[in-house]
Amino acid sequence: MKNYKKDFPIFSQKNITYLDSSATSQKPQCVINALSCFYEMSNANPHRGVYALSADATEIMSNARKKVAKFIGAEEEEIVFTKNATESANLVAYSYALNTLKKGDEIVLSIMEHHSNLVPWQMVAKKRGCKLVYMYLDKNLTLPQKELEKITQNTKLVCITALSNVLGYEVNLSRIVKKAHLVGAKVVCDSTQIMAHKPFNVKSLDVDFTFFSGHKMYGPLGVGVLFGKRDLLDKMEPFLFGGDMIEYVDENSATFASLPHKFEGGTQSVAEIYALGVAVDYLQKIGFDKIALHEKELYDYAIDKLKALDFVSLYVPKKDASAVISFNIQGVHPHDVSSILDESGVCIRSGNHCAQPLHAYLGLDATCRVSFGIYNDKKDIDNLILALNKVQKIFGKYTKGKENGRK
Repeated sequence: MKNYKKDFPIFSQKNITYLDSSATSQKPQCVINALSCFYEMSNANPHRGVYALSADATEIMSNARKKVAKFIGAEEEEIVFTKNATESANLVAYSYALNTLKKGDEIVLSIMEHHSNLVPWQMVAKKRGCKLVYMYLDKNLTLPQKELEKITQNTKLVCITALSNVLGYEVNLSRIVKKAHLVGAKVVCDSTQIMAHKPFNVKSLDVDFTFFSGHKMYGPLGVGVLFGKRDLLDKMEPFLFGGDMIEYVDENSATFASLPHKFEGGTQSVAEIYALGVAVDYLQKIGFDKIALHEKELYDYAIDKLKALDFVSLYVPKKDASAVISFNIQGVHPHDVSSILDESGVCIRSGNHCAQPLHAYLGLDATCRVSFGIYNDKKDIDNLILALNKVQKIFGKYTKGKENGRK
């Protein structure tokens, strides 16, 4: 297993075992350098000035857009920069769904959705009189074919994650998209969790919209991406008004810039956009084949080690799983587990992971979660296991037997 930790300076500065990449990934030196480089060498407001420095900033932003577009198989005009995936989802909700859906229409979701791909559609349903329809998981924590029957002629929007941030379950998007398009529905895909792990091509998958955040794919905080098919974006009204999204304004009216700029009101986070392009370069330099092999070896090793602990209950699907493992220790609250692990320098997530409906469906209040990045190795898993054994020693009398759930 190759050591990628050397690319990430935080690991030379802090003695930590970082297993929370689903929340945010650590940043390689090349991405950190890109942020500094922009502010040291190219800082200016893009699309505003006719002087050389402003033109440089404009070109930097344009080149990053080209990289992101190529990365997911889109056209440049179909890439809208936002501040994160949540803003992207809300842009679709406000600019597309509120202006398209009507009373009686149905929005189909999976029970796995992150709140960012759920709450906006609750808002749309309330405002437009639509019905929310949920697809549920089977006993194997996978989405069975029969749940796709809930996509009907009444369905106008299907909102689905590509990879669950709780279960690590990779959804079969192709079959969902085909079923949705068969009845004339549009598909909004939350691809936030999958971008750092596997290739995602919007053309071959034929999704109508997808969104993701830079900070979960080794890029910086503060930049997100929305992809929308050009014909849909063309018809949509802007979400934010003012600044760089304007074509012409008089005292009583305004016209708006062409795609994608009509959705990018105000000065953008150009340094972060530039660094996102560098993060794309980093992922492509390693290659998704190598990333998949690295993470599968790590995932399998972790599952075997965790299954050997008789005080741990696992919540993992029986197939199509990667990158994420959720679990609990019987009799110990996940927050306590996380706190004790932190004393050993092991960083994991505890709570509901912005997926409360999924936890309620599983009959759980909260879970512990480990999630992997390219910088993780088997030593990190060994450190996790040692720290979990420490938890068991502290709470020994409470950790006898399995918690009700799936092992």
